[in-house]
Amino acid sequence: MESHKAINANATIAFNKQSTVFDKIYAHNVIVDYKRERTRTHLEKQLTSKSKVLELNSGTGEDALYFAQKGHTVHATDISEGMLSQLGKKVTESGFSNFITYEQISFDNLRDLTNKGPYDAIFSNFGGLNCSNNLNEILDSFSDLLKPEGVVTLTIMPSFCLWEFLTILKGNYSLAFRRFFAKDGAKAHIEGVYFLCWYYSPSYITKRLKKDFNLVAIEGLCTVVPPSYFEKFPNKYPKLFKYLIKLEKTVKSIAPFNYIGDYFIITLKKK
Repeated sequence: MESHKAINANATIAFNKQSTVFDKIYAHNVIVDYKRERTRTHLEKQLTSKSKVLELNSGTGEDALYFAQKGHTVHATDISEGMLSQLGKKVTESGFSNFITYEQISFDNLRDLTNKGPYDAIFSNFGGLNCSNNLNEILDSFSDLLKPEGVVTLTIMPSFCLWEFLTILKGNYSLAFRRFFAKDGAKAHIEGVYFLCWYYSPSYITKRLKKDFNLVAIEGLCTVVPPSYFEKFPNKYPKLFKYLIKLEKTVKSIAPFNYIGDYFIITLKKK
């Protein structure tokens, strides 16, 4: 198997290539907007006034800017120089340089962070951690970076996605079963660059963190709402889309709907 360093190198190349067009690609994707609203709302419930947040795989800084506007301070990290370049431009243009700092570093190397906190929260959105086959060591680094009763909120892709599995009805077997056979990594590609990703269950994370953390909540994301690559769905079926959002918000915390979506959002609190 390739080392996680080699894998991260491929992912870094991919996201560097996408960095200049990333915001344009998702600017008009209504489902992406819904996903951001859900993850932000979930984390905000855990934050106190003027919290100090460590963000992993921050991308171009959309979430960092959002939380800075809410009065929190964010140390945004990403392995992609291109993504951080876009983030830096946004920070300068928005005037939030007193609220947002940023650092190029892999989440595999969090023990080498320049700013080690301690933080009130660690946040990773949209499956960034799925790009690592080294999740155990990443999770193990969290406790030392957090204050007592600090929280970890992660948005992770699980090993089963209901919407993907249902594509079997259209004969799309590769999509329907891709998470089932991804023990050694599933191929993903961005801007023509291929890299591997892995899928993790909520129990994998809770078991690894149980010594120092208590589970707070698990919510399914894009369980009954389609994943964001069904980008035409909201315009094609606007009434149904609104209904699915309402339904998902009703069942988001109920098993099995809290772990069979395109993602799950999980929060744990340090003991």
